[in-house]
Amino acid sequence: MKIGIDVGGTHIGFGIIENNKLIKKQEINYAIKQKDMSKIVEQTILDGINKILRDSRLNINQIENIGIAFPGTVSEGTVIKAENLGVFNLDIKNFLSKYYNVPIKLENDAKCAAVAEMDQGCLKNYKDSLFLIIGTGVGGAAFLDGKLLKPKRFSGFEVGHVVIKENGSQCNCGRKGCYETYASMHTFKQKIRDTFNLQGADGKQIKEFIEKNKNNQELESIIENYITDVATGIINLINIFEPEAVCIGGGFGHYKNIFLDRLNKKIIDMDGLYNKQNIPQVLIAELKNDAGIIGAAML
Repeated sequence: MKIGIDVGGTHIGFGIIENNKLIKKQEINYAIKQKDMSKIVEQTILDGINKILRDSRLNINQIENIGIAFPGTVSEGTVIKAENLGVFNLDIKNFLSKYYNVPIKLENDAKCAAVAEMDQGCLKNYKDSLFLIIGTGVGGAAFLDGKLLKPKRFSGFEVGHVVIKENGSQCNCGRKGCYETYASMHTFKQKIRDTFNLQGADGKQIKEFIEKNKNNQELESIIENYITDVATGIINLINIFEPEAVCIGGGFGHYKNIFLDRLNKKIIDMDGLYNKQNIPQVLIAELKNDAGIIGAAML
């Protein structure tokens, strides 16, 4: 058995994995949010591992390895930077090694989720594919001939930090006009909150608001602009990689009925695709929020 951990912007997911299948899952929200989340993340991971072991009546000697999916740039067991979470140069492998004498592996969260979707999710029937995780930020991964593209130094494929609008909105990375400043679910939901005075509304409440106000023209305009921005980034990636399919995971998937058909149509209708033959279908991740946990354990 293995432990998979998926570090997110508001909480961390933990899972016990056996034969690449999730057999037990738990989530822990951060106790507090602050500018530097390094210590909070460390303690939450430590607490979560101990809790899921205890609740599963397992001890660490029964665990083959611990895999961690982390948003941002990672390298050799260290989180180099995760701007949206406020974590920089965090040697999480060394920290956990003080408590657990098992192999500990770290990888970018999008790549972990992509590996799981390729193994048993919506990408399992494709050799050339793209995976995007659209949530607090935007991350990605690419497969060519069934092999995950992976640079030697850092995690790479930071699609969220490709500029789609010159001199656009300020991004946490320091640049302006980055893809994730327009395409992230954080951006979309905050726009809805600000426009319709829904401060404090969570993702589920925002979805319900959208479904109840389908004829609101201002709301329609916000959704249309958002889908256009998401499509712009995907078209750029299609032109580079020519995938057979594009899979989207993260919070975006919770809005499948609102977004997916519009997004596929937008990609077809927009100018920008270099090759318009056999346009790849955009799919929603089948494993949903479990993909990062499963993929992390498969490292």
